[in-house]
Amino acid sequence: MMPFGYTRPADVASAVALLAAHPGALALAGGTNLVDLMKLGVERPALLVDIARLPLDRIEATPAGGLRIGATVRNSDLAAHPLVRERYPLLAEAVLAGASGQLRNAATTGGNLLQRTRCLYFQDVSKPCNKRRPGTGCPARTGVHRDLGVLGTSEHCVATHPSDLAVALVALDATVRLTGPDGDRTFPLAAFHRLPGDSPERDTELGPAELVTAVELPPPPAGARSVYRKVRDRASFAFATCSLAALLTLRDGRVDTVRLAFGALAPRPWRALTAEAALHGQPATPEVIGRALAAELAAARPLPDNAFKLTLARRLAVRELVRLADPQEHR
Repeated sequence: MMPFGYTRPADVASAVALLAAHPGALALAGGTNLVDLMKLGVERPALLVDIARLPLDRIEATPAGGLRIGATVRNSDLAAHPLVRERYPLLAEAVLAGASGQLRNAATTGGNLLQRTRCLYFQDVSKPCNKRRPGTGCPARTGVHRDLGVLGTSEHCVATHPSDLAVALVALDATVRLTGPDGDRTFPLAAFHRLPGDSPERDTELGPAELVTAVELPPPPAGARSVYRKVRDRASFAFATCSLAALLTLRDGRVDTVRLAFGALAPRPWRALTAEAALHGQPATPEVIGRALAAELAAARPLPDNAFKLTLARRLAVRELVRLADPQEHR
């Protein structure tokens, strides 16, 4: 048995104070990832600070016309919310593509963003893993890596971030609000998850004793069309082999606004900024989109068993962007 303490604070300030006073403490919300990692021995918190009942479970329109999503909003509630379905259908699609109905009823917005990688070596404490124990090595590079990263990886780690929700939020230009001992701060979600570099043990920019308290979305562009597509080995309850969140507006037949984010290709949701820049002002033809995606993927460093992801990502993006640009698809 692994002993640990448990406490349920009354408010956010108390939760932050408890995390600050107990190094090694972890926040608990839905527990759909953390509890599993505790069972495996990957996580060994001295104290669990239960934030599930804090008043962070609201979805509210912002004065600027965007949306504020509390950190403890359940995934099922997020996908079903009228404002999400009306203004951000991409987000609802992404949430419903993840996990199972039972898990979505428990999992939270903040917890989804903070979930750890599903790399087999990270989850097996009998194996070395730089993310779990820095300096021990990355056996995935020469072992099982079919589902691991091709972009933004390093010699120290090739793990991918498993979230569907985070990919959609990055494509929607979301920001994440953090609360800690020094007060509140915000991060663009696209920069919140870290690339491994020489410090693969650090997944995010979350500081000591900080909590994710909300995610905020700007208003969607007028007339935007969007889609979330997830390629996986089976139709449900499976992590992505490659996923795409795409948002597009056209002006006079040319790309005016385009946002692309890939999942399952990198240690964080991958915002395809190179491809976006190449597409702006161009006709949304398969040839143009294909060249833009080739430029985006030129920096990839695939391993022998996951090089197919580059072809998969390019074809997926071409297909979905052509569909978004086709007026016959949206009559």
